[in-house]
Amino acid sequence: MRSLRFVFPLALFFYCWCSSLLADSPGDYQPVVDFLKLPDGWSLVKCSAVAVSHKGEIYVLHRGKHPLLCFDGEGKYLRSWGDDLFKIPHGLRVDRDDNVWATDIGSHKVFKFDRTGKLLLALGTGTPGGENDQFNKPTDVAFGSDGEFYVSDGYGNSRVMKFSSKGSLIKTWGKEGKEPGEFDLPHAIIVDARGRVLVGDRENNRIQVFDRDGNHLESWSGFAPYGLAFRKDGTLFVATGSDNDVLCLDASGAVQYHLGRKGLAPGEFEIPHMLAFDAAGSLYVAEVDGHRLQKFIKK
Repeated sequence: MRSLRFVFPLALFFYCWCSSLLADSPGDYQPVVDFLKLPDGWSLVKCSAVAVSHKGEIYVLHRGKHPLLCFDGEGKYLRSWGDDLFKIPHGLRVDRDDNVWATDIGSHKVFKFDRTGKLLLALGTGTPGGENDQFNKPTDVAFGSDGEFYVSDGYGNSRVMKFSSKGSLIKTWGKEGKEPGEFDLPHAIIVDARGRVLVGDRENNRIQVFDRDGNHLESWSGFAPYGLAFRKDGTLFVATGSDNDVLCLDASGAVQYHLGRKGLAPGEFEIPHMLAFDAAGSLYVAEVDGHRLQKFIKK
């Protein structure tokens, strides 16, 4: 009887553990077909990024007319802007105050807008370079807990730039290379709940993890990170455009499962570039060659 009292709790532990693994898997996500309702005659072209505000508004960045579009939670078109600003739109984020940030690798600039499209801040001279007031094809923006923000810069400079909330440069780190703290195309950047800065070091096939001062902490290898997004529960998802799928990682950076495969059917991808979650846990994926935004909901 003593052995049975040991076996039953152990069996219950393994049952619960296995159930927790099965509770979140690729099969739990299903695409929502024809989610976006664009105005008549409009279409998406190369869709590079997506972000969701705290109000539930969905922002989409693409490389065509009306480059920055806003939709409500049901996919209904609300507004758009940016024809006079963007040359080659790339990254898109929404900060804690629902301001909309975008990077442009064509103009070598970073823009901050309010939710209606009013330009609040523009960083970069418009000429590519490595000076403190320049970018060279900046790719993404991330936000710290004290109002600071980080820019992954990018295709040309292989560095991270840290700014104050007012846009004053605090520090930079990184250079081209393969060693810890070096980059070969820092393509995405995000800050986790612990304040660590995660950088998608795309061509080095890794995510590098830093403290807020740029000190290297660890690296997670084995995939090419194009886009990074946290679900509300803190789970990290990665868009891998070279493999045409989305990865779910655990807290140590190990891949738990893959979502999607190459193709144009619902649930498949053609270069998934960047991604985002809403408060309900629905996943949004922007595709460059797919020319679309896909929404996935949990069953």
